[in-house]
Amino acid sequence: MDALSQLVATMRTGEPASSLITHHAPWHRSYPPVQGAGIHVILQGSAVLLPSGTEPVALGVGDVVFTPQGAGHALADSATTPLPGVGTAADTAADGDGPTTVLLCGAYGLDRSRVHPMLLELPEYVHLPARLGHHPSLRAAIDLLGREVQDRRPGTDAAIPALLDMLLLFILRAWTDDQDCDEGSGWAAALRDRPVSTALSAIHRNPGHPWTVESLGTEAGLSRAAFARRFAALVGQPPLAYLTWWRLTTAARLLRETDSSLQSVAQRVGYASEFAFANAFKREFGTAPGAYRRRG
Repeated sequence: MDALSQLVATMRTGEPASSLITHHAPWHRSYPPVQGAGIHVILQGSAVLLPSGTEPVALGVGDVVFTPQGAGHALADSATTPLPGVGTAADTAADGDGPTTVLLCGAYGLDRSRVHPMLLELPEYVHLPARLGHHPSLRAAIDLLGREVQDRRPGTDAAIPALLDMLLLFILRAWTDDQDCDEGSGWAAALRDRPVSTALSAIHRNPGHPWTVESLGTEAGLSRAAFARRFAALVGQPPLAYLTWWRLTTAARLLRETDSSLQSVAQRVGYASEFAFANAFKREFGTAPGAYRRRG
């Protein structure tokens, strides 16, 4: 997989969930902070996003709101609709008999112990407004997911998690594409920089390979020194530091999701011995691999 695909596959835990919610104005609903990420899509009508501590954001049909850090927020039909409190645990939905708003909502569990640096770079609230001809893949994924949620048919239970993963990928891709990366740094710039993106894909595709800065530079088509400078400037850490982070992140996922032996996991992520792997894992996680697996 490429870096962005691996990011989604590794960071997410459990099955994503979705629901279709219909409101009639005046309405409001508070969403408390969660240990995950959330998505709202306006399928019909309009709404207002009420982020905690910032200005309201008007939302129209097709607009997407993504909360990568699970920040508390509220949605309402209007910025003037009274709210009992943003981010409270109580169900604060209230409906009237006015115009209808239909929301498609999705939720993802994320492994907060291994949050990818890209997610940390995203703002608390990502708003992707619907624009004609803009991000067609994202619009197609929204349409497919909306149809499955609205009209459950044989196979829907398998289709919805896959479509939610697809939607998350397209949201991250859309955000990356919308960033001005001409003189910037960070993951949006890194994924759009061909040499660095090529090296990242190599690391993610085969973390167990005995990569060196020189061999990664060769993959990227740059000299060792030029590649090391470019990678660190965009990604925010040296190539081998990121490689180690990714190897141990991948190992944690394998321990959590498979029954592979510790020796097998060690070999898959590039450690010559179980002992070397266990030492590196304990330095990173503060616990031995076996204990981490037993904790679930």
